[in-house]
Amino acid sequence: MLDNNQLLRFTTAGSVDDGKSTLIGRLLYDSKSIFEDQLEAIENTSKRKGHDGVDLALFTDGLKDEREQGITIDVAYRYFTTPKRKFIIADTPGHIQYTRNMVTGASTANAAIILVDARHGVIEQTKRHSFIASLLQIPHIIVCINKMDLVDYSEEAYNKVINEFEEFSSKLLIHDIRFIPISALNGDNVVNRSKNMNWYQGAPLLHTLETMHISSDINKVDARFPVQTILRPQSESHRDYRGYAGRVASGIFRVGDEITVMPSGFTSKINSIDTLEATLKEAYAPMSVSITLEDDIDIGRGDMIVRSNNKPEPSQDIEVMLCWLHNNPPKPRAKYSIRHTTNEQKAMIKEVIYKINIESLDRNTEDKELKMNDISKVKLRTTKPLMIDAYRENRTTGSVILIDDATNETVAAGMIV
Repeated sequence: MLDNNQLLRFTTAGSVDDGKSTLIGRLLYDSKSIFEDQLEAIENTSKRKGHDGVDLALFTDGLKDEREQGITIDVAYRYFTTPKRKFIIADTPGHIQYTRNMVTGASTANAAIILVDARHGVIEQTKRHSFIASLLQIPHIIVCINKMDLVDYSEEAYNKVINEFEEFSSKLLIHDIRFIPISALNGDNVVNRSKNMNWYQGAPLLHTLETMHISSDINKVDARFPVQTILRPQSESHRDYRGYAGRVASGIFRVGDEITVMPSGFTSKINSIDTLEATLKEAYAPMSVSITLEDDIDIGRGDMIVRSNNKPEPSQDIEVMLCWLHNNPPKPRAKYSIRHTTNEQKAMIKEVIYKINIESLDRNTEDKELKMNDISKVKLRTTKPLMIDAYRENRTTGSVILIDDATNETVAAGMIV
């Protein structure tokens, strides 16, 4: 059974004119998720631009520059809800110079919608976006083959794109790929089933998003609880209460479980699991709870509570796939703050092993200078061990960000290999 309040985050990617903004506009418009004043403003803009109907792309192109150029240049987040589910859309740009925006928008997504123009098939940008989706371990990919109206709703054209995509994606780590033939402009198979493509037996896009099973995407095996803060209420009813508050990153914690606190290695048992409303018997990702232990242990922010029979790897030398987000390249042997869950340490980039050519997806071991939007494999050295898991097993405890101490800007995001 689906949880009606379950939130699905999805990202959209495609080449510049593949119709991403029109598709999102169509999703919002046909699912009645647009406020009347918004609709009125966009109807007026569409008339002023001389369009016959409503220009659906304007629902997402919120930035003035984008509306004028008709392209998306930043990550635009949209929230909408249907009776079955809540959604957050990250609409990311298609240009190569905005790779970092796509990485940012996709890092928390459950699913990625990759748009392909039915006339042009799989192009460089399709491959690039699929590669980034694979790198970020997005569990579900929906390939929307758009502009079917421009190929006379041909099943042959649709199958041709599927074959091209499957041939390329066999090299990637993507487990669930679905294909839907659509026309975002006319609304075919977006919210409502198309009358023009009787040969397609699958569900329209919205139904696919509403019924997609995402509960099993979370790692339920490795119990990880990064401590955010210590709760000491000192009230009459909680005179001796000492709770460790945070969000369960993965796995399941139950009252009575034997736990180890990392990095100190102290052990204890879970005494209680509390929320503001109730005391629970168990907690699982992504719940925010307070855990109390049977023993008084010195625990602080950045420590991690784990089950004693399943511990992460404490490590100071970490290999990561790094996306460089900043205009300026890293300075040689410069120190950065590294954030991993609630833990913050100092780190330096020890070595750039290779860079990925985002056009050809080849590895470049010659050019090792990191520029904005570059994705590379690097070795980091931290001042103290971090309690890490591989990103492919645990997206929460397998990711880090680097922060420039002088400006407090996030300069890179990394996925632990």
